[in-house]
Amino acid sequence: MTKTATRTWSEIRPQRRAMIPEGLWLRCPGCARMVYRKHLEANQHVCPECHHHYRISASERVEQLADQGSFQEMFTNLGPADPLRFRDLKPYQDRLTAEQVRTGATDAIKAGRCFIKGREAMICCLDLTFMMGSMGSVVGETITRAIEFATPDRKAGKPGLPVIIVSCSGGARMQESGLSLMQMAKTSAALARFDDAGGLFISVLTDPTTGGVTASFAMLGDVIFAEPKALIGFAGPRVIQQTIRQELPEGFQRSEFLMKMGLVDRVVHRANLRTEIARVIDYTGT
Repeated sequence: MTKTATRTWSEIRPQRRAMIPEGLWLRCPGCARMVYRKHLEANQHVCPECHHHYRISASERVEQLADQGSFQEMFTNLGPADPLRFRDLKPYQDRLTAEQVRTGATDAIKAGRCFIKGREAMICCLDLTFMMGSMGSVVGETITRAIEFATPDRKAGKPGLPVIIVSCSGGARMQESGLSLMQMAKTSAALARFDDAGGLFISVLTDPTTGGVTASFAMLGDVIFAEPKALIGFAGPRVIQQTIRQELPEGFQRSEFLMKMGLVDRVVHRANLRTEIARVIDYTGT
């Protein structure tokens, strides 16, 4: 009589793991439940259980906001350089090349003309997947050119376009030092001219919007929307607390608290963002 070989659980478990494709299920950081990736993608990368808004790329953001097939990307001829020859653990130029290969993007922004529910607009989306959406010379120049392109010119009979900027960034790009800080003034000045010409600027703040981006164009919108529970601030809570030496309110850098304090006009669920943007464009008549 032959003896049947038995296998232990430690031998079976690796085989079961191999049968399940990697990344098919995700653990939601909001509710800690397992979420099926395809269900998450179908729900605009929002957890169907707790409505946690996942961070998404600029391409995914454009796909969600723009009418299908209407987006025309612009300013694609701009590329980052390394004028300061920055070197840390890794040369900046090597870091840029690695990020470009990994993401398929030239830099941390995507901009162009599109239609949002039939309303023509200029849209700029920062890309968190590229060096944490940090603002360097390319990001600042792209936003400035987009604003200038959309600026009305009554003398020339140019009607202009509403500008929508979706911010998600860790702040100014440290590898470009003072050059990245100059983008704060440049984009703000372009928005001032845009405002003087009667243009409409809708700023959308997502998680996270911090540093020099918060301190410049992100908070200059005529209307400021924010996604739920988005982290929005200039410096981190620990830095602020050490500076002012006071206890900080819980959640003081989240979008709901900022709306309560009057810094954000409305907290908008991702599924409703297209509708709210179109409604503001209609209301202002731009």
